[in-house]
Amino acid sequence: MLIQDNPALIDEIRNRFAHVDSCPFQGPRVFFENAGGALTLKSVVETSGVYAAIPDNQGRDNVASHALVDVINKAKADLAVFMNAPSGQFFVGESGTELLFRMIRTACVNAPRGSKVIGSSIEHPASRSAAIRWAGIAGLDYVNVQHDDATGCVTAADYAAQMTPDVAVATILHASPVTGIGNDVAAISAAIRAVSPECFIIVDGIQHAAHGQMDLAAYNVDGYAISPYKVFSRHGYGIAWISDRLTDLPHDMLLNAPATGWEFGTRDTGSYATMSDVIGYFDWLGGEVSDETDPRARIEAAGRAIHAYETHLTDTMIRGTGNLPGLRDMDHVTILAGEDNPGREGLVSVVIKGMASPDVVTLLNEQGIRTHTRKADHYSGNVLDPLGLSDCIRISLCHYNTVSEVSQTLAVIQSLAD
Repeated sequence: MLIQDNPALIDEIRNRFAHVDSCPFQGPRVFFENAGGALTLKSVVETSGVYAAIPDNQGRDNVASHALVDVINKAKADLAVFMNAPSGQFFVGESGTELLFRMIRTACVNAPRGSKVIGSSIEHPASRSAAIRWAGIAGLDYVNVQHDDATGCVTAADYAAQMTPDVAVATILHASPVTGIGNDVAAISAAIRAVSPECFIIVDGIQHAAHGQMDLAAYNVDGYAISPYKVFSRHGYGIAWISDRLTDLPHDMLLNAPATGWEFGTRDTGSYATMSDVIGYFDWLGGEVSDETDPRARIEAAGRAIHAYETHLTDTMIRGTGNLPGLRDMDHVTILAGEDNPGREGLVSVVIKGMASPDVVTLLNEQGIRTHTRKADHYSGNVLDPLGLSDCIRISLCHYNTVSEVSQTLAVIQSLAD
């Protein structure tokens, strides 16, 4: 079943999220700022409150402490199903960015001196900054794979052209928060391992995670990070998965602590518990759009349905609906990464002729449409500078958005021609 063919299901989906159509500070609004942080499940809000009130910590000999450990273990098992990870381990850190830095740092400082680190110019600074910084500290050469400006992505062939057997560490961006275009992680990983089989490969999955299609078993990588606030949970923590061989590398840890431990200090049990809520939501949605009974199969079905519906929404944004022209048919609008890009994941970035993007974002906000400006700064300059752009307007959608909200946005953007 397609989400777009079932209005009742769309209503059910929207009812599960807090502030889906109204901001507590602004009032009614369309939320097209999902790449900056998705809406939060109502169940996550409730769970957060429950665990915030519990005074006990893990690792004590009391009933409450044992219960907290059970919650954490359940969440790790749920994450293994959600991301299809038959081995390795999950752990929580400060943020997705902090976890990427830690994984990349560990891989670099354990690499043979004089070997190489490879990454691409499309990457968010969360991985790119870490790779360049720690390559320099560890005495490694950094190899840059240039992304394609027109499509906003990087391919396996692009990596293969730069690969040599002495590449010891590699970073991959799963999807760009600027262009909205996804990269084929499995194919890029295969291209890397074809030349350097023992390379440690670390993936930034932060932008991609909300779209529900993660398959660590298929990627053959060593590290993968997500930011839960971008996948229907809340701020304040990140989640990483690492392979057994990355787990075993010498890493920052307390003296005489268990060698496989990667967490620092006592973690918030509620952060783990809320990820079980998120995964339960994907499981529920998969059951609504398919007849699958296996949890992983339902999650996969949910991911396919989310991708199909978000493609429907972005296609409507680009091509138009009813008597409203799409962005591609508006002479005053330029679409980044092309109007017909099969890698697009729920995001369309544009520039408006003769208008600064911050001014457009302000005008849209005054009309109750929440978007965001990406500037050619340390976050997005790697994408915008080669295009000769100082900024762009990011319109990021998710599967709880509607065609009606897209139409509302098109009408306002069309009016800007005058």
